[in-house]
Amino acid sequence: MKSRTLALLSLFVIPSAWSGEDSAPKGHLIIHGGGQLTTEVIDRFIELGRGAEGHLIYVPTSNGDEDGTSLSTVPGYLRPEKFGKVSVLHTRDPKIADTEGFIEPLKTATAVWFSGGRQWRTMDAYLGTKTAAAFQAVYRRGGVIGGSSAGATVQGSFLVRGAPEGNQVMMAEGHLEGFGFLPDSAIDQHAIVRKRLDDMIPVIETHPHLLGIAIDEATALEVSGGCARVLGKTKVAIFDAQRWKKGQPRYFFLEKGQRFALATRQLLP
Repeated sequence: MKSRTLALLSLFVIPSAWSGEDSAPKGHLIIHGGGQLTTEVIDRFIELGRGAEGHLIYVPTSNGDEDGTSLSTVPGYLRPEKFGKVSVLHTRDPKIADTEGFIEPLKTATAVWFSGGRQWRTMDAYLGTKTAAAFQAVYRRGGVIGGSSAGATVQGSFLVRGAPEGNQVMMAEGHLEGFGFLPDSAIDQHAIVRKRLDDMIPVIETHPHLLGIAIDEATALEVSGGCARVLGKTKVAIFDAQRWKKGQPRYFFLEKGQRFALATRQLLP
């Protein structure tokens, strides 16, 4: 398994994932801010995951259930009956996550959903393992990666609220790396409902190359082809240090239906 020290080097290099079509992933992201999942968000996830022809992998590792491998753990809101096949993937042991046998279901997956809970549990289990590489492979070949609350935060490259001792710590030494499906990003959730918007500011002040994304409850950001679009009920806050001017707000909102180009960090018509 790769060391965290080496892995963290990638946080401070700006990747070119959105700069060229050849290198960009072919898949999609559904990054949900927690709380209620609207029909719009779930239906879009099912559509992108190929529904009745697809294979859903549910990853409950962020929650506190130690026996999370049963299909009964798949929440009804995912409407698992809409998929042709459903599998649960769960371990707390990185050695198991680094085996070929464990990742076998991911080889045919068209959709992966990460549960809510505490994001450090998921990253402690999978970071630097064959499982993490297999998640990336699903995304790069055209599958959809989704998750809510903690399952949203793990999709960024920089992990916020990753401290095992409590989720109030935004930058926790030893727990700073997410999967990086959305490169150069830090993703927070429950943003407006829990009054968390200002929490992202010191993260972006410390790491100004990152794009800060704070998603409210019942709201999601869909990422496809380098374009982000807001789904659900409320708003997504964007923190971009390149725009900051003295005395001006440190974030702006994307409203439902608005689109945003990730490469240029500009609103799209």
